[in-house]
Amino acid sequence: MTSTARIDTHQHLIPPAYRKLLDDRGLTAGGWPTPAWDPQAAINTMDDQSIASGILSLSAPGVHLADDAEGRDLARQVNEYHAELVKSRPDRFGQFACVPLPDIDGSVGEAVYALDELHADGVVLLSNAGGKYLGDKDFEPLWAELNARSAVVFIHPTEPPIQMLKGLPSPLLDFPFDTTRTALHMVANGVMSRHTQIKVILSHAGGFLPYAAYRFTGASQFNPGTTAESIMADMKRFYFDTALSSTPAALPSLLAFADPTHITFGSDFPFAPARPQFTAMFDAYPLDEKQRHAINRGNAEKLFPRLMSRERPIT
Repeated sequence: MTSTARIDTHQHLIPPAYRKLLDDRGLTAGGWPTPAWDPQAAINTMDDQSIASGILSLSAPGVHLADDAEGRDLARQVNEYHAELVKSRPDRFGQFACVPLPDIDGSVGEAVYALDELHADGVVLLSNAGGKYLGDKDFEPLWAELNARSAVVFIHPTEPPIQMLKGLPSPLLDFPFDTTRTALHMVANGVMSRHTQIKVILSHAGGFLPYAAYRFTGASQFNPGTTAESIMADMKRFYFDTALSSTPAALPSLLAFADPTHITFGSDFPFAPARPQFTAMFDAYPLDEKQRHAINRGNAEKLFPRLMSRERPIT
């Protein structure tokens, strides 16, 4: 490990029972094959990439796979499995709890249970729920509950409600688009301005939001109550992880746009297990040591104070 072991805010778990359910139904994350995962493999990879702690989340397709009742049951199963994993290794793992959107009542109830009873580190939301994006007015009760708890919210992309292009699975092409789409939808519909106590992390450097942020201020022409300045200010309230985005092409845009205290390290394990080159590219990128430490762990320590000062290798 390096002298400063990272906190990884974009790492996934695949509980065995959940994996079996996906396989039985032929479901994937937007056409991407479901990888193998177990806690020890995660720890081994973390050690290889100088990661002290990983905040785990469920990836697409999430838990609302059929009806509301199943979604609630599956969310509870996954979250309790996850909580036991964190309880067994609080030094290595954290928890973004899942909720069964678009079921609003079920999602509010599960978020409250996970944050208050399971002591989850935050909540993961998929970028759209059955084609509904996160700025939708129907989701307001969930945002209000999360804001009341000053929650950390991790937004992970899922397959958008459009036809997938042949040979181009959604994680390869559509996921960055869907993250961008839901983030701007949240801003244009006032989620970020109304709920100032939440901290929202966008996956994969925010898709292309940093690159096109100035273009997006034009949303103020079509959304009453907003201005170009307010759109920009709310976009800058987001946090961004570096998963699959720490490249010489993507990092300059992210660093030029984002608040330097709002960038966190992300590995995307196990969906990117064979891609340590993204971590290598980040390590090779010319940053001063203060900024490198902030991205590797300093910024995440402020979001997750319980992980502070765990910089030594833990196996």
